[in-house]
Amino acid sequence: MLPGISGLSLYLPPYRVQLQDWCAWNDESWEKTRSVVGRSFRMRGPAQSVYTLAANAVLRLIEDYELDPQRIGMLALGTESSSDNSAGAIIVKGMINDALEAKGMPMLARDCEVPEFKHACLAGVYGLKAALRYLAADGAGRQAIVVSADIAEYALGSTGEPTQGAGAVAMLVDGEARLLEVDIAAGGSDSDYRTVDFRKPFARFRQAPRDDGQMQDLPVFNGRYSTSCYIDATHHAMAAMLAKRGGRPVDYFSQVDRVFMHRPYTQMPTTGWVMAYLFALAADDEGRAQLREYCAASGVDADALLHELDTASPFDESIVTGASDGDVFPLSRKLRQHLRGLDLWQSLVVDKLSLGADAMRDLGNLYSAALPAWLASGLRQAADDGIDIAGQSWLALGYGSGDAAEAIPMRVADGWREAASRINFAEALGDPVDLAEAQYLALHEGRSSDLVPVPPSGEFVVESIGTVDGPDFHNLGVEFYRYVPTSN
Repeated sequence: MLPGISGLSLYLPPYRVQLQDWCAWNDESWEKTRSVVGRSFRMRGPAQSVYTLAANAVLRLIEDYELDPQRIGMLALGTESSSDNSAGAIIVKGMINDALEAKGMPMLARDCEVPEFKHACLAGVYGLKAALRYLAADGAGRQAIVVSADIAEYALGSTGEPTQGAGAVAMLVDGEARLLEVDIAAGGSDSDYRTVDFRKPFARFRQAPRDDGQMQDLPVFNGRYSTSCYIDATHHAMAAMLAKRGGRPVDYFSQVDRVFMHRPYTQMPTTGWVMAYLFALAADDEGRAQLREYCAASGVDADALLHELDTASPFDESIVTGASDGDVFPLSRKLRQHLRGLDLWQSLVVDKLSLGADAMRDLGNLYSAALPAWLASGLRQAADDGIDIAGQSWLALGYGSGDAAEAIPMRVADGWREAASRINFAEALGDPVDLAEAQYLALHEGRSSDLVPVPPSGEFVVESIGTVDGPDFHNLGVEFYRYVPTSN
């Protein structure tokens, strides 16, 4: 057996916004929103932070897979929603140890490493790679937990508002993968600085008073530019991976069995995957001939399209200054619409990207947790539906705005089914509370409201936030947590 992922557990907060309701509140098209974005998203509760979300997922992983906490040599946190600029994963470790002690279980080891990773939505993937490297070196014989947790909130009225979300996914990583064998040596990486893509600059951060005392860090973003950055970065990570394989890169698109990508909303992975295919065609003599046939049938100028795909650096100063909307692949967008009507779409997109995809429409954007959540959804669907996936070749394609991407080949372990049956996907979805418009607005702004209370049970809450600012003692802004045991 090879190293990789042996377990996955999720935590989602209980408050849900149905996007059909949101469309009615905002006079938006439900048909378009359902097709492009999804069905619903989750919101953190008044006593929740990114650290409670993460700790809840980790505790479930330990219990769901009956782990020995003393074997965990690394607890890594991937997030872009930190509310503390000094600590991160150690906060999660502290909460977990409180719960384990309350349950009469051994605590996480004192020599457990606690790194935090940050690079937008790619943080958890970087954490996974670091955990595999740890297990291959001084952590041999131990296990690691990588938890991706985030709170995706956007300004009211912004184009990002329907793509919000909150949640966490914890991954068990060890030297003998029971779910997904991960070959990081065969993967591909990409990174390039994108200035005004998607950012959270401190200079813009202004904390409005909130009854819940929590931070709200709304991003600066430029939607079409961000889409172009996603396309460009995932393409280059794919190209780096395919260069290691040899042969015709375009052949990989028929050879890989399943594809899982960073998923900020429903349509984005499809766009990124099809664009990667077009780039591969453009880099191949036979592929270029095929592209010309597609162009002839769709009314797209083939030479102009090839120039669009061949441009090494398609971004110019007009984007940074705001003179351009940032859509640098307009002809490719037109060609993609044509491809949707071909038989190719079934084999290239539907067959590759459908496993676990439908359930993801109810998670919203989980930022760093979006990709591992989709892997969990796909594995659990395969187990529930009796789909034989043992030995299949999978691709995990991560992305983080700003920007960077990772293309990581995986293989489904032969004995995957037992570990997949423990993934708590349905339990994490649970029985959520659907918010009315006034409740949604109040929760978004951190105001007291007539929310239907959801008593915590078997999870962590923010009990209080420090207010003391000296002179002899300081705890201003420090979150204090409490584990609430399962109610009988």
